[in-house]
Amino acid sequence: MKIKFVLATVCLVGAVSVGGYFGLTKLNLNTDRQVGEVIDSLNGVAVYFNGGVNHVSERNVSEDGYNIGLKYQCVEFIKRYYFEHLNHRMPDSYGHAKDFFNPTLASGTLNTQRNLIQYRNGQGQRPQVNDILVYDASWLNPYGHVAIVSDVSVEAGTIEIIQQNPGPFSTSRETYHLEHNNAQWRIQHDNILGWLHKAG
Repeated sequence: MKIKFVLATVCLVGAVSVGGYFGLTKLNLNTDRQVGEVIDSLNGVAVYFNGGVNHVSERNVSEDGYNIGLKYQCVEFIKRYYFEHLNHRMPDSYGHAKDFFNPTLASGTLNTQRNLIQYRNGQGQRPQVNDILVYDASWLNPYGHVAIVSDVSVEAGTIEIIQQNPGPFSTSRETYHLEHNNAQWRIQHDNILGWLHKAG
């Protein structure tokens, strides 16, 4: 009886904690910025401030009905960037960030859901500007994350990314170390699954 009570208490505390976390992450705790404020841009495509990482304003849809994504989540930025700057529509226009990477594909093959070439982190060609980085889910983020490669410096061995919705106090740009070993390229970040590349 005592064991059942302890287990029930642990489950209840866990549920309340998780519920509290997801509730809290819908709020904008950064009073210096407003949701929808432009905080950065790449090639004329704006990055908007989203406040809490689980906040959603509404769905962004093109004039002809193409689903761009939920404002102002990370997926909305990369799809809007590809739509506006690269004139690219994804055959499957839905899915969480982690779903942009298909783990069943060999590196360097076509991801038909996104109509982009997919590379695994540590296998294949060097990431390039405009590529989409796909991050795996984590304990506090079951949806994963996506960002755009904004700069690559082979000489410095670094890669810069631009992102939307990294959190109310995080920056839109980050830099990672880029390794080259036996013709294979790896971004030093354990959660990066790989990247998607628009050929041609």
